Amino acid sequence: MLQWIQGFLEQDFPMGEQSLLSPGLRRTLRQLLQDCESLYRSAAQRCLLNCPESITSDPEKFVDLMQDLHRGVLIKTLIEIAHCDRRWTQAEREVALIVMQHVWGVQMTKESLAKALDNVAAHAEVLKWRELAKPFIQIPMLKHEAGELRSIILRLGNLIAKADGQILPAELTQLERLENELKKVFAKPQPRVQRQKDSQTCRLSTQVAELVHPEQELPAMAEKQTPAQAADDLPNAQDRQRMFKQAMRELDGLIGLDKFKDDVRQLVDFLKIQAARKEHQLPVADISLHSVFEGNPGTGKTTVARIIARLLCGLGILDKGHTVETDRSGLVAKYAGQTGPRTNERIDEALGGVLFIDEAYSLLAENVEDAFGVEAVQTLLKRMEDDRDRFVVVLAGYPEPMKRMLRSNPGLSSRFQRTFLFEDYDARDLLRIFYTFCQKYHYQLPKDTRKKLLLGFQQRINNKDEHFGNGRLARNLFEDSIRRMSSRIVDEKQLTRELLTTIEPGDIEISC
Repeated sequence: MLQWIQGFLEQDFPMGEQSLLSPGLRRTLRQLLQDCESLYRSAAQRCLLNCPESITSDPEKFVDLMQDLHRGVLIKTLIEIAHCDRRWTQAEREVALIVMQHVWGVQMTKESLAKALDNVAAHAEVLKWRELAKPFIQIPMLKHEAGELRSIILRLGNLIAKADGQILPAELTQLERLENELKKVFAKPQPRVQRQKDSQTCRLSTQVAELVHPEQELPAMAEKQTPAQAADDLPNAQDRQRMFKQAMRELDGLIGLDKFKDDVRQLVDFLKIQAARKEHQLPVADISLHSVFEGNPGTGKTTVARIIARLLCGLGILDKGHTVETDRSGLVAKYAGQTGPRTNERIDEALGGVLFIDEAYSLLAENVEDAFGVEAVQTLLKRMEDDRDRFVVVLAGYPEPMKRMLRSNPGLSSRFQRTFLFEDYDARDLLRIFYTFCQKYHYQLPKDTRKKLLLGFQQRINNKDEHFGNGRLARNLFEDSIRRMSSRIVDEKQLTRELLTTIEPGDIEISC
């Protein structure tokens, strides 16, 4: 398995044709792919750390299994939406190229892409959503993240459908079918599995592996369920304590955001004291936890929202601690009378957790009559009042558009009085982010390489525009550097550990 390449690189469409995808859509697509992988990878690590008893296979093989399940999610979403009309437009092939290169981790030609698509289109129907999402259905400590997985799948499906500039009737029908299917999958806990069905997950895992890495056979996940697993219970006191500690570790491990971390710690202290006062039957202050996250792309807004959801659940403020991520496309429908129900569905999914609305300013377009966007906002405000204390809303987006949005709507500004600014990273922060990827995948950074990176990051910062990628710049540069390193050493007769782990200055392509 080519674990040393993760994701696809920021580059133009390499198939000899002019790209039809906007830079923003490509960036969002790659971010969703990375979010899906991170969700499964971090879930595997938390299970190994906090509930190893839920895993019957070898720990390393369990991590591989989770990685292949994430690949299966991406493959199935791609085929169900892009191939619903049994043809591939150029824009859909561009999307498929990005998805498939993320799945395989290698550069693909036009011919190899065509063969790969023929293969997965013929076999993707054997992948079942319930099996792909099984860890988030059966393992108690992961149940609060089921909404996050569902949100990623639906956002990816919407993005694929509008890749060629319009959502066709067949694609709209397929999106609705996908939404209904996921609703069934996540609506009820998985029923108790009988012994004769124990091989079901193993078969699915092998099918995913055959689409991704034909030579590897993966083990089955544990099918045995305890009564606690079979019931859709809320986290108990022990689960909440573990969730809180893990979330605080993740918060402390974030690079930069020092002011935000201090604000969150003060909020946590305040909430703890209010809980203690409540236990002693003393009056408690009414505080709104709805927040606005202002910041440019790649500054960690989504990551922080997920951490906040788990923190609040750990403190007993929220029941589940999951995060439902959406944007305008997830709230606003195309036809009159559909936006209110659609927005209510997203809110219902978020009850007990956090509703994270990215690019929230797009709900209220400036100088344009947008009855659907206004209806979504009004529905949101009403539910924030009707279901007070049952969920937290986070509005996120670029700083200036978010300020204008709040000024334009008194109802929003009165309910969102807590604003956090996510500042752009400086060169040292970007170097630290790059280094965290090196630590994760066991790469070494000599002094000359670190110097080149630092100077290059500073040069990019000096010339940045509104599309500056922040943390995504560091991740994309890391992926590019290990690809270049691989090309440099592939013909070496003896691949030593030093060669396989050392990123040299020449492997870094960044102006400095």
